[in-house]
Amino acid sequence: MAASGGGVEFDQVSKRYGAVTAVDRVSFHIAPGELVTLLGPSGCGKTTTLRMVAGLEGASDGHIRIGGVDVTRNAANQRDVSMVFQSYALFPHMTVLENVCYGPLSMNPDVGRARELARNKLQMLGLGGLEDRLPSELSGGQQQRVAVARSLVLEPAVLLFDEPLSNLDAKLRRRVRQEIRELQQSLSLTVLYVTHDQEEALAVSDRIIVMDSGRIAQQGTPHELYEKPANRFLADFIGDANLIDGELVARDGGLWFSAGGASAPVNAPQHQPGPVTLAIRPHRLQPMAGAATSGPNALMGTCKRSAYLGSRHELIVDTPWGELLVFDAEVRHTWNRGDTVALVFAQDAAMVIAR
Repeated sequence: MAASGGGVEFDQVSKRYGAVTAVDRVSFHIAPGELVTLLGPSGCGKTTTLRMVAGLEGASDGHIRIGGVDVTRNAANQRDVSMVFQSYALFPHMTVLENVCYGPLSMNPDVGRARELARNKLQMLGLGGLEDRLPSELSGGQQQRVAVARSLVLEPAVLLFDEPLSNLDAKLRRRVRQEIRELQQSLSLTVLYVTHDQEEALAVSDRIIVMDSGRIAQQGTPHELYEKPANRFLADFIGDANLIDGELVARDGGLWFSAGGASAPVNAPQHQPGPVTLAIRPHRLQPMAGAATSGPNALMGTCKRSAYLGSRHELIVDTPWGELLVFDAEVRHTWNRGDTVALVFAQDAAMVIAR
């Protein structure tokens, strides 16, 4: 296994289709043994970037290096990479074992060796005993693992995933993404992973590269992107966030955020007074019943909607800062339309973003 075999480097890479620039001067580095996710909305350039790593698309400008070797002009079969496609692309008329053997046999006619490699990878992925089944006889999760086995059997330096869980239901998606992460870590695989699902990206990644309109909007660890978004787009795209436009004002020796006639102190040492956007995650707002609660970080409002989701209540609360989404994880109070709600939040819960 070429575990932790080769890193990936993009150096000012662009891809143009006529007058349309799909990827615009993108630079990043994936270290050997690291799982990096390309995340972004549809049309942001993430899949085009992945396909340029695979050699399925040619770069218009810049350089692509795998394991330190410039492969920018190399064909797909000249790059030590393997891809797991969104559709799995399994051959329906071949058994599981034949599907996994296909790659090794195309390079070396040693059938015995190919079958040994294939059985080893199928066993590793918990698919032992399913070798003689057709893809149509497998569940979606099993098909996905066969696709992974077919890629791993080639022992690539870099493994590429293109929206690998999009065809699975929510519970299976959670389980299979854990399996992918555990496999990647146990084998120290170098992985570039593409998804539009923010939760999926947060769950599997060492680092996340968020793309927007063909460029990198921000890159960092899942914690950095969630807790310190660089701009309004990032705050809105990575997880749920309440975004409130207002003013940062100097008061009582500190900085306060003010909007709609209500103010609260915030931690914003890198900002100057002026127009800003405040971002607060719904789970950082603690709803309390009644009008008795007061204090600088208590925002009064009225419950407009409430939904019970088992593990939490989701509230829409009308406040001077607009309608805010609130997650009540306590699930001990029944919220009704018209109830007075005090939203209490820690000073460091509010993220200040420049406008």
